[in-house]
Amino acid sequence: MLSSLVSNGRPQAPDRLELMAPWWSFTKTVLAATALSLVRDGLIGLDDPVLDHPFTLRQLLRHEAGLADYGELAEYHTAVTNGEPAWSANEMMRRLDGARLRYSPGTGWRYSNVGYLLIGRLIERLTDLMLDDAVIQRALSPLGLSNVRFAKTRADLQATHLASASNYDPAWVYHGLLIGPISQAALFLDRLLGGDLLSTGLLQEMQTTRTLGGPISGRPWITPGYGLGLMQGSIDGGYSLSGHTGCGPGSVIAVYRICDGAASACCAAFEADVSEGAVEAIVVGQLMQVVRQGAEGI
Repeated sequence: MLSSLVSNGRPQAPDRLELMAPWWSFTKTVLAATALSLVRDGLIGLDDPVLDHPFTLRQLLRHEAGLADYGELAEYHTAVTNGEPAWSANEMMRRLDGARLRYSPGTGWRYSNVGYLLIGRLIERLTDLMLDDAVIQRALSPLGLSNVRFAKTRADLQATHLASASNYDPAWVYHGLLIGPISQAALFLDRLLGGDLLSTGLLQEMQTTRTLGGPISGRPWITPGYGLGLMQGSIDGGYSLSGHTGCGPGSVIAVYRICDGAASACCAAFEADVSEGAVEAIVVGQLMQVVRQGAEGI
């Protein structure tokens, strides 16, 4: 297991050479921050329609746009398991019938990687940049991250902590798969939610969630919810947990932040061959330890 902790904006482990790790769906949080920088700069409104579709940027970011997800396709899972090359985005959308809305935008919730594929395309259109460059210029560099990039080929993943999934084609992640040290993931989230990129108002919008029911067995949530590219909800002790979990073949990453008054802590953890809940539990345990130490004045 790998973990990295940031307390009150300061990394808690000494700098060391870290191997890259796939950030899986924590990439969504980075894409959301990039998209919200476009809102900050007046290039689009949260409630403007996206790319001539009947849903808004807010609905896309919060998985309320009515879109399906290619994870529902049995042939997708078979192809990934067999180590096959990824389908083109057009082929994936054809197999999924991805243009057909499953519900009216804003009336339901359904986790959709397709939605974040469209967010990536929106970022490219409004910035006139490739997604890689837009994310670097608008999110990663402003928050002081330099050793993070999109994985493009299987070879990009062979130097990461990907364990048994080293033959995975990262093109299967249609919105893009960021790879980087987990310490950089913790720093990104801590600086983002600390107000180093977006206004207080946009951060409030980002953390305004759709509640998704009650406790989830094996997960830390009491009231899970989803905001704009953020998983967020209450946990034991009355704290609110903000961040994102991501999983792919062979590994899980969880990156979360909590605040206790003026104090904050952010933790990223990555482990192979475990459940999402197991890695989330590691993160929550480390965060609560920091909170308790702060309460004791340590």
